[in-house]
Amino acid sequence: MHKLYGQWDFSEVEVKDPSIRGYVNLAPIFIPHSGGKNAKQQFAKSNISIVERLVNKMMREEYNTGQKITANMIVKDAFEIINKKTGQNPIQILVNAIANAGPREETVRLQYGGIAVPKSVDTAPQRRVDTALRLICQGAQQAAFGKKKTLVDSLADEIIAAANYDVKGFAMGKKDNIERVAKAAR
Repeated sequence: MHKLYGQWDFSEVEVKDPSIRGYVNLAPIFIPHSGGKNAKQQFAKSNISIVERLVNKMMREEYNTGQKITANMIVKDAFEIINKKTGQNPIQILVNAIANAGPREETVRLQYGGIAVPKSVDTAPQRRVDTALRLICQGAQQAAFGKKKTLVDSLADEIIAAANYDVKGFAMGKKDNIERVAKAAR
């Protein structure tokens, strides 16, 4: 049986949100690196392990661009911190954070004649997972940029805050903002 980084077991992790269950892959892996073998089809990113998708999101924009080993070590160290702080499986904490941080409703711009009108729409499950991962990584990078707090610590804090539905975290604050704008556009 493969355990993530030789420590955490995927078999005890449960996705409680039924809408994203098919889009969170919990296949047991030892090191999250598939080499892009699932990148050929449109929705193939659902076949990539959720931990590897978090590692890939840590390589966004100018932060650790192309440095997958560095991003992998950041996630591994953050998982160790999550395990120490919560005493639970960090993969379960990550799955809970993704379920909480993904917005359920968003707005789109519809154009009637020359007027752009915002319209509220339900968010697709794949987009909910993508948005949650992006917001968690953005919050961690913003919390660590130019401060004494390391990226590892800020990633661990952001995941724990999202898992606990703490609105003080960046991801949960952005999610609430997105849903508030969508509620106003109904």
